[in-house]
Amino acid sequence: MIPDITSLWVIGFLLTCTFLLKTLIFEPILRVIEARGQAVADARQMADTAADRASLATTEYTQKLNAARTDVYQSMDEKRRAALESRAALIGETRAMVERELADASHRLRQEADEARGRLEREADALAGVIVSRVLGRAS
Repeated sequence: MIPDITSLWVIGFLLTCTFLLKTLIFEPILRVIEARGQAVADARQMADTAADRASLATTEYTQKLNAARTDVYQSMDEKRRAALESRAALIGETRAMVERELADASHRLRQEADEARGRLEREADALAGVIVSRVLGRAS
């Protein structure tokens, strides 16, 4: 069986339509799909790069923050130590001053007590003399 001319025309027309569809429709669509795929891959790569940079920035921020905290804590500790040393010196000075004043007050108290005893002894001697003279003066 020999194909007739219409069959050849149909086959030729189909081949022509296939060629035209392929070159005018399918290949541009496939190029667009490939371009979109490449764009998605590029966007993912950019997102991964941005995420890596953000991670590095976060790590750097954390390190700087920890270093700043360490500096602040050291500064606070130094100030606390200085305040404790100042407090200890002030307490020592105050204690020495109080001990000096206490010693001076004790010395003055002893002097006043000795003076009072001396006066009391003199007054007691004088009173004893008055009493004796009155007693003897009456008795005589």
